[in-house]
Amino acid sequence: MPFWDDVSLAALPNLSGRLMLIDVFDKPLRFRFGIVGKELQARYRADVVGKFSDEIEIRHPFQYLNSQGLATIESREPTYYRHEVAKHGSTRAERYSRLILPMWGDGHIGMLLGAVAWG
Repeated sequence: MPFWDDVSLAALPNLSGRLMLIDVFDKPLRFRFGIVGKELQARYRADVVGKFSDEIEIRHPFQYLNSQGLATIESREPTYYRHEVAKHGSTRAERYSRLILPMWGDGHIGMLLGAVAWG
């Protein structure tokens, strides 16, 4: 499992708009958006940096993020989520996939690295 201080988003410039770093807090378990790529923020239509995942409106592209984060912490392994196209009234949500990797530091999983792919 990689250490959180080894992460360099600058090393992935072509993906930076679709990456996010999520801080993990314990007791109670919560997830806070530390870094969120510009493409993710544009598709969400709001800035979520500094907000906890349980404080934001759950919508594209953050559906089931809390559940996936919990599964990543419990399994101590990467998790994958695939969101299929769904019609909600006249709005059509785009299909996407999300990979979340656990990051180790200070003796526990303290950060999650997430990447989203469209289509």
